[in-house]
Amino acid sequence: QVQLVESGGGLVQAGGSLRLSCSASGRTISSYVMGWFRQAPGKEHDFVARISWYGGSTYYADSVKGRFTISRDNARNTVYLQMNTLKPEDTAVYYCAASRVRNLLGRDGVDYWGSGTRVTVSS
Repeated sequence: QVQLVESGGGLVQAGGSLRLSCSASGRTISSYVMGWFRQAPGKEHDFVARISWYGGSTYYADSVKGRFTISRDNARNTVYLQMNTLKPEDTAVYYCAASRVRNLLGRDGVDYWGSGTRVTVSS
């Protein structure tokens, strides 16, 4: 079992930045591809970004490419999402996810979820 706890969400103005953290416990995250998803009000969970087991490969949704950066520190059992140039449409609850799927893109591939952290971007 892996327990994931997100932090770092909050209210920010458009154009601002936030850094989300996902702290894992129970097992080392080095066994998992780690990802971030988000759920806007009234919408499904959308894929945001993923990072490979040791951080050598990353992949982003088109909507965040060039603005968000995912990283991981396996020694600290933590994953990060640096979000820059935030837009109102980035408003959502952001969820950390652990997966055994190499090319994680959808919720079906997630083995463990965090409980989420809310990000609100005001215009």
